[in-house]
Amino acid sequence: MEAVEPIFSFDIGGFTAIIGKQVIWQWIIMLILAVVSFLLTRNLKREPGKVQIALESLYRAVENLVKGNMGENYVGYIPYVGTLIVFLVALNLTGLVGVKPPTACLGVTAGLAISTFVVINANALKRNGLLGFLKGLASPSIFMLPLNLMERVVVPFSLALRLFGNMVAAVIITDLAYEALEGVAFIAGIGLPVILHAYFDVFDGLIQMLVFTMLTVINIKVTAEHH
Repeated sequence: MEAVEPIFSFDIGGFTAIIGKQVIWQWIIMLILAVVSFLLTRNLKREPGKVQIALESLYRAVENLVKGNMGENYVGYIPYVGTLIVFLVALNLTGLVGVKPPTACLGVTAGLAISTFVVINANALKRNGLLGFLKGLASPSIFMLPLNLMERVVVPFSLALRLFGNMVAAVIITDLAYEALEGVAFIAGIGLPVILHAYFDVFDGLIQMLVFTMLTVINIKVTAEHH
């Protein structure tokens, strides 16, 4: 796998932040999704056309996922979960257009994991109040405080490293396959890459999106109700 090539960097105190190609691609995808979302939703009608029907089907699928795994009380998280699904699919499928998936960069997956970590704990704080939130950290006894704190802290690391590791593995295997195909007959370089991208970009990319999303959904609910 090619090394991360910094596009630019800047200092924050004594820390140097490096912005690489993967982060730039993430911003580009965010901009594209924002523009597409605006264009697709600006003229919604009571009698929907084909595009609006597809959008409503996507919304109902996300709604069913949230209600089925979290319950009616969590319908307010449909926008976050839906955005996470669409964003992860877009990030993971960039290999189909010849771009290394941004999720093969730890900085990108760490950002996603931190946002989920904030949502998880903000939800627990909102539903239980400050006293209930702190009490939950010491549940069922004060002696569990260190373990409960560790459990909370491990969540973003687990989410970031799981997604990053799987996407990096897919990129490495795909790159190795392309290198091997360079020494084989020309015809092999036409058909086999299709199979590679179908599995590692489409199938594996969708699986990793589903895993990240389901862990997010489960942790939002379990953390709030652990108090």
